[in-house]
Amino acid sequence: MAIEYLFLFSPLLGIISFISISLLLRNIYKHNPKPTEISPPPPPGKTGWPLVGETLEYLSYLRNGALDKFVSDRSNRYASKVFTTSLFGYPMAILCGAEGNKFLFSNENKLVRIWLPSSVQKIFPKSHDTTIHEDIIKLQKMVGAFFKENAVQTLVGQIDSTMKQHVKTFHDCEQINVRNVAGKYTLAVACRLFLGMDEPEKLEPVKEIAAGILSMGINFPGTAFHRALKAYKALCAEIVEIIKQKKMDHLEKKALPTQDILSHMLLATDENGTFLNEADITSNLVGLLHAGFDPIRAALTFVMKYMAELPHVYNEVLREQMEIAKSKKEKDQVLLNWEDTRKMRYSWNVACEVMRLMPPVLGTFREAITDFTYDRYLIPKGMKIHWISHSTHKDPKHFKNPEKFDPSRFEGNGPPPFAFVPFGGGPCMCPGNEYTKLVILVFMHNIVTNFKWELLIANEKVTFDPHPRPAHGLPVCLYPHKP
Repeated sequence: MAIEYLFLFSPLLGIISFISISLLLRNIYKHNPKPTEISPPPPPGKTGWPLVGETLEYLSYLRNGALDKFVSDRSNRYASKVFTTSLFGYPMAILCGAEGNKFLFSNENKLVRIWLPSSVQKIFPKSHDTTIHEDIIKLQKMVGAFFKENAVQTLVGQIDSTMKQHVKTFHDCEQINVRNVAGKYTLAVACRLFLGMDEPEKLEPVKEIAAGILSMGINFPGTAFHRALKAYKALCAEIVEIIKQKKMDHLEKKALPTQDILSHMLLATDENGTFLNEADITSNLVGLLHAGFDPIRAALTFVMKYMAELPHVYNEVLREQMEIAKSKKEKDQVLLNWEDTRKMRYSWNVACEVMRLMPPVLGTFREAITDFTYDRYLIPKGMKIHWISHSTHKDPKHFKNPEKFDPSRFEGNGPPPFAFVPFGGGPCMCPGNEYTKLVILVFMHNIVTNFKWELLIANEKVTFDPHPRPAHGLPVCLYPHKP
């Protein structure tokens, strides 16, 4: 009977046992909970002094054209592909190498988005409640539409015409200051194509903006930031008057709808059919004028510097450009066209090598949209990220003998992906990259087919503010070619 009762109650005993064990395990877990998953640590690094952070050290490296060393020193010190620093009052992560570039460009508007330091936002203010990120995306689409390839092709003749006017004045000079003449040409082209006018002298204040962009944003007389704010206001006053005249020209059918970027902006609407207001058009145009002036002026200045120092490079550029000039005469053509610029392969390789060694743009900033992990470290939402073009352009892993000037690096497939990034990459790649290419190539064609030149100051010191600049503007002696 005992055994029978045992079998009768065995299911009940099993249930009771199961409940007892479950309660026991629950009690054990309650007092000894399972360890929670450990979150990844933040990137290694230091934030330096309060508020100032490592900004002064960063600016010192920048002025000496050694931002690549600022990055590599810290990357090696922490044995990490990402590190933390503090610049311009913000903690920042810096992702190193081509891998870092690839990650940022591939995750644009997914994990990261455009962000600008407060000094930049103060110099280029907006008049509404949208974010800087939204403003820049709209502006990029607008500029990209104007400079799309089939439209850029039609601009070559206008750029060449402007340069030829400048070259005429060089024949009366035994000496020129390259940075000055390159700036006048660049500003004249931007004035014509951006604003549809030929009075570049009205835009001279743009020269004061660059030095104030990367600063602590202290608005005190004598500071670069103060001068940049004054320059912005002066430019705005000029552009407001240009906008008024442009509107009248459109009403009177004196201007074509897409002949220049300003016309494009005046007629553009957002998704709700609303036109841009004048304040935003003005601010956007000042930003575009800066972007289309200082970086290109810097590139042109150093193109002439390296060709003066390296006769074999100059001779090869001259050979290529004289072939194009000869073909133009045979066809009885005066101005360069799109097909001519496509033949300037070696010249463009030279320009690329110049931009590798002397990056005209130091990089940009991003902000984390959400938490993400990079190389085992946590980048939290809201963290600022600084992308620095210098960090890969002299990396011996990608460029053998990185200090040597060697245009052949860009033959064939060129450098490894994401190693050479003068125009950025991804969805936020500079929309004016083809425009920049044309302005540089047209300059090179006209200068080498007319002159040879000699540097008047050997080993002239170069500083960055933030664009590379010879201390004395690169004075040269010109020698016109004999007929």
